[in-house]
Amino acid sequence: MLRNGGQALGALLRTQGAALAESLAQQTQGPVAEALAGAGATRAVSTLAVKQRMKSVANIQKITKAMKMVAASKMRSAQVNTENSRGIVAPLVRLLGDLPAAEGTKNVFVPITSDKGLCGGINTTVCKYTRAAVKTVQDGAAGGEGAAAQENILVVMGEKGRSQLQRDMRSSIFATIADTTKVRVTFPEASAIAEELLKTEYDTTRIVYNRFVSAISQKPTIATVLSPDALERSAEAGAAIDAYELEGPDRAELLMDLAEFQLATTLYNAMLENNCSEQSSRMSAMENSTKNAGEMLGKLTLTYNRTRQASITTELIEIISGATALAG
Repeated sequence: MLRNGGQALGALLRTQGAALAESLAQQTQGPVAEALAGAGATRAVSTLAVKQRMKSVANIQKITKAMKMVAASKMRSAQVNTENSRGIVAPLVRLLGDLPAAEGTKNVFVPITSDKGLCGGINTTVCKYTRAAVKTVQDGAAGGEGAAAQENILVVMGEKGRSQLQRDMRSSIFATIADTTKVRVTFPEASAIAEELLKTEYDTTRIVYNRFVSAISQKPTIATVLSPDALERSAEAGAAIDAYELEGPDRAELLMDLAEFQLATTLYNAMLENNCSEQSSRMSAMENSTKNAGEMLGKLTLTYNRTRQASITTELIEIISGATALAG
């Protein structure tokens, strides 16, 4: 008897439930159904987009962290080579002097930049100082005699410097030298570049580079090197070399050898200084990028969790509302 009563009650509930479900389906057709479907699709798409963004940011963070470690390793070895090269340049500066205000008919500017990016603003700084140096020399020549005969040319080292300077100084670029830091910088490499610079028959050469100070500091520097003829004229006018007594070859030949050697050593030191500055700047840039990626990943994770929690809460409300409607 009880079994028969339970079967009858179940049949009655199934009949009423089917009728109520059909009534709810008819009521939710049209705009209401489209709105519910659109809301569910929007939540799904929003959650998926945030999840994909989280994945991409996490991959970028791994890359920047690895690049920071590589740059730190390269900086340590480059710093040793840079400090050793300073011992070659310092005696020549004391012997021949540094003449930043030297003037000449033909001036060569050698901005040293990197071939790769992601190293902060050191390349932009070198290009800015190069433009300022060229303008200063031109303004100085304009105030004196022989301004029309003056010639200023650029020998750019590095692809990043070329891409920036050719925007407004394309006509002044004489040559571009790239891929100098793919392998370790050596003195024979610097000497080969110095030989090409000697072929320009310059009067003064100004090398613009970043001097390495510390892992977080680089100082823009302009080193001035005179040609053998200009160096002899400055020596006759009274230079630091006059304090020494010369023996052996004649004075002109000695000054020519010293001028060529000074150009090679100064260029070698500048290449090492800029390479070390590049690695230290890249290390700092990648450290900041890793930190920013971590902060962005935290915000995206919070957004994803909130969106997911809101979606789950909405679904639970819909289920409870439907169950309440069926029970009522």
